[in-house]
Amino acid sequence: MARYIGPKSKIARRFGEPIFGADKVLSKRNFPPGQHGNNRRRKTSEYGVMLAEKQKAKYTYGVLERQFRNMFEKAAKADGITGEVLLQNLESRLDNVVFRMGIAPTRAAARQLVGHKHIVVDGQVVNIPSYAVKPGQVIGVREKSKSLEVIEEALAGFNHSKYPWIEWDNNSKSGKFLHKPERADIPESIKEQLIVELYSK
Repeated sequence: MARYIGPKSKIARRFGEPIFGADKVLSKRNFPPGQHGNNRRRKTSEYGVMLAEKQKAKYTYGVLERQFRNMFEKAAKADGITGEVLLQNLESRLDNVVFRMGIAPTRAAARQLVGHKHIVVDGQVVNIPSYAVKPGQVIGVREKSKSLEVIEEALAGFNHSKYPWIEWDNNSKSGKFLHKPERADIPESIKEQLIVELYSK
């Protein structure tokens, strides 16, 4: 199961956003990493801007290059606006849905919960983080995992009304994926059109 295991604060500082979750380093050093990070005045090329946007999307959703490229090609063949379809498909990944439901504090933690068989889809254990959740499916915590401290801490005080495409039931610790989210409802600050332009070159 391939995943990014490199430095996270460094990447977050490069983009100036907490893309891996809350990061204390950003409040102290909100400038790019490296020896000249605070004094860098170099103008980024058009290609560099598009590449940075793609990298930001990859790191945000925890997807590696080949998988991201495959997802883009799939989105390009689907009906609708390619960039929006790409983001909707990324949002439909099981690890992301678990994160959006508040079962895990970060996408990396959600990926780990899925990989360790703590998550069920329609009552069946699914341990593939990239599993594409379909509208109407119910995602929940496995019965014997409901008392896990990491899950209870993540769910405590989480605002489940944040995402209109998810319906949460606190009693059963499960939620229904109602539909793929509209672009306006996805909070990530990703300029998906730049990603489309990059791959179209």
